[in-house]
Amino acid sequence: MTSKHNQTASPLSRASLVAYVVLIVYASLYPFSDWQFENLAAFSAQISQWPRYWSKFDAIVNVIGYIPFGVLLVFSIYPLIKLRWSFLLACVAVTSMSLLMESIQYFLPNRVTSLLDLITNAAGGFIGALCGVLLLPYILESGRLQSLRTLWLQRESSPELVVLGLWPLAQIFPQAFLFGHGQILPIISLWCEEYLDVSIDLSAYLRHGIELSPETYLLSETIITACACTGAILICLSLLNRNAPKFVLACLLLIAGLAVKALSSALMFQPENAFLWLAPGAKGGIVISTIMLYGFSFAPSHAQRRLAVLLLLISLLMVNLIPSNPYFLNTLQTMVQGKMLNFYGAAQFLSVTWPFIAIWYLLKNHNIIKPQNNREN
Repeated sequence: MTSKHNQTASPLSRASLVAYVVLIVYASLYPFSDWQFENLAAFSAQISQWPRYWSKFDAIVNVIGYIPFGVLLVFSIYPLIKLRWSFLLACVAVTSMSLLMESIQYFLPNRVTSLLDLITNAAGGFIGALCGVLLLPYILESGRLQSLRTLWLQRESSPELVVLGLWPLAQIFPQAFLFGHGQILPIISLWCEEYLDVSIDLSAYLRHGIELSPETYLLSETIITACACTGAILICLSLLNRNAPKFVLACLLLIAGLAVKALSSALMFQPENAFLWLAPGAKGGIVISTIMLYGFSFAPSHAQRRLAVLLLLISLLMVNLIPSNPYFLNTLQTMVQGKMLNFYGAAQFLSVTWPFIAIWYLLKNHNIIKPQNNREN
């Protein structure tokens, strides 16, 4: 029998659950425009109707997308709910969530309310809940996860771990620069054009008409990749103490980001274009980032956090000032329509907001002016 001492809640699971619910809502309701509230009488017929056109790919994606939701639900309600009841509660929750999202989609003309989506989402949640029930005794009740966190981490850091976990997912959205997150000025420019009825390019305005040569553009791409990659991985290193396998964990985080990038590119732009983003500037940025990380890995954790903030700010500034490569813009036209469309909006949301969230957590949860009195590297 598991002792009460081992029956502790998982703040990381609960923080991850909140983040994942936000992603589900964003993915389900994107692009949040052209709401229509007419013809409510046809809602019941629409949601109970089997779709005329559907693909196995979309159905599989719907199932996979809700599996983590079911797992996180089981982990999050532990130990408040007994394990034998947590599966039923999680199933009710994922079904209700799927029904709610499909119901709201009825009012969005760009989305289709479908019985198939409701069933596949709920099925994914059921699978996730079952996996959560089976894995929970080995992860939470045995204390293995808590033991690793105590052994490797310097402090309780659930928010930062969630932010790091979202970094590989942010690579799904096609970006003009590798790891070039936070490109918000083009979005603001589009909003200004739409609501003010004026043609404006805020990035060009801030550049004062300066045109970049191919060499300057290549250098800018290298700097953006190097700073963004180093900044993200430094957050990981700043959380670890001397007992953690820092090099292995840093490599796993980088490999996860590159793997997600390659997989999403293969799905969106055909398999032969899986590494289309690996331009010369991106390659140089990865090499420079590796060199920087080797040197910074020996720095104290408070210094690593300062460097992470500085490098992410540099990347943010440059990614919003440097224009997108015309070749990249032409590549977007070849995107396979339909595939991963449900997650396109959530991926864009992550791509734009991730550096702001990371910097906010670094500034909010840590004193970067004075070193903290905790265990340093």
